[in-house]
Amino acid sequence: MKDAQADKASPEQSKPKQPSGPFAPVTGSIRLFRRWWRVAVRADVDQQAVIDKIREDSGFTPHFAFMTSMSAGIAILGLLLSSPAVVIGAMLLSPLMGPIMGAGFALAIGDSVWLRESAKAILYGTIISVLFAALVVTLSPLQTVTAEIAARTRPNLFDLAIALFSALAGAYAMIRGRMGTIVGVAIATALMPPLAVVGFGLATFNWSVFGGSALLFFTNLMTIALTASAMARLYGFRSDLSERQSQIQIGFMVVIFIGLAIPLGYSLQQIAWEANVSRSANGYIKDQFGDNARVAQLAIDFRAEPMLVTASVFTPRILPGADSQSARVLSRTFDRPIAVKIEQYRVETGADAANAELAAAQMQAQQQAAEIKVSQLRENLALIAGVSSEDVVIDTAKRRAVVTAKPLPGASLETYYALEQRVSALASQWTVQIAPPVMGLPDVKITDGVLDDQAARQLDLIIWASQRSPLGLALNGSDADRNIVAKRLAEKNVTAIRKTDIAERSNMVRFRWLSPQEDETEGL
Repeated sequence: MKDAQADKASPEQSKPKQPSGPFAPVTGSIRLFRRWWRVAVRADVDQQAVIDKIREDSGFTPHFAFMTSMSAGIAILGLLLSSPAVVIGAMLLSPLMGPIMGAGFALAIGDSVWLRESAKAILYGTIISVLFAALVVTLSPLQTVTAEIAARTRPNLFDLAIALFSALAGAYAMIRGRMGTIVGVAIATALMPPLAVVGFGLATFNWSVFGGSALLFFTNLMTIALTASAMARLYGFRSDLSERQSQIQIGFMVVIFIGLAIPLGYSLQQIAWEANVSRSANGYIKDQFGDNARVAQLAIDFRAEPMLVTASVFTPRILPGADSQSARVLSRTFDRPIAVKIEQYRVETGADAANAELAAAQMQAQQQAAEIKVSQLRENLALIAGVSSEDVVIDTAKRRAVVTAKPLPGASLETYYALEQRVSALASQWTVQIAPPVMGLPDVKITDGVLDDQAARQLDLIIWASQRSPLGLALNGSDADRNIVAKRLAEKNVTAIRKTDIAERSNMVRFRWLSPQEDETEGL
């Protein structure tokens, strides 16, 4: 009887115990979701194939080293030229995403050997990228902080969010076999440009740029690796870790994210504060002058002591003391000393103010374009002359550019003259002068008492070189030959001194440069 009752009760006892209590619906929903995730989502993932694919791209190889170097070179050149298209190309070439993803998956499954291989590739890739970018910057005549470089020196919480979302997309694409998405992830995470900026900061000893870009790269690196690890665990990749090790790993991830979020959040707060100051300064200055005024070219130097606000205002009426009044209000509003400098331009109406603002913007654009042309002219001359850009003398008022060239192997006076003509053709509104290095001067042959075409060209070349050199000219030849040459020199306001230490040749006038110690007062 008892056995029969026991048999009768066993089916009921075999049923799972149903949750009870106020949280029973939530607990049941979670249990159903986990079951659906395990059966419908995780079941069709070929874990071994995913691991093999990621492991294949996460080691350090000669191919990895070469592609990393090329990507760093392209990235730093794109940053120096402020070319977003070139920078994007460097992102696509960069192979750093492979070992970073590999480190994340190795961390999730507890494969210490794979983790060490990935960490080695990341470390070597980072060193190669930074040093190669620094080498390119050192050899480049361009070493100014461009807008593209400056944009990667102030990471904030948004950069952490971008790296997080990109890593989620990248890990999902790898797990689900949608590798085409990695192209977009490579662009979004931008691993190589921050490393290139680190190299720029190292080459130029700009530690502010160095530190900011290094923080941005570290943020992207850790966010991608830890997010990939979390995604691997979420998809149930087999792990050799114990329950305690898994808990420690999760705690480690949380600490890293919080540690990154604190300084990045502070940076974002600082950027937001600066934007608020700019907006408030613009609004108050405009309200002070009225609706018919226009505020243009507002700029704020946050590092100055006191902080300096400069602006141009086109207004129908000039307000005396507008600078001091704005400074008092802004200083009181933001509880710190702020100096204000306002340049007021009087216009008749509000429409005139708008037109004046537009004209000022157009003038500013023209000035920027002119500055770019001057910079390009300086770079071209430095490259042609074989000197640094600091050795090129630019007079913007007279639109004149002068540089003294270094000796080039196999180059003659004709070479330097041709180079000057080429640059002059590109900068038609400028006077360009390339002073050739000190070298031997050609002899000028006199045929039947006249200069033939070839002799005239050689003499013109000597005159051209003399007009660009601080050294004087010495010549020798017969009296008749020297008189013929002297007439041509006088037409170009070039003087030369007769020197008897030059061997005379019949029907030939020979030239050489005078040393600074030689007497240059003796006439022909």
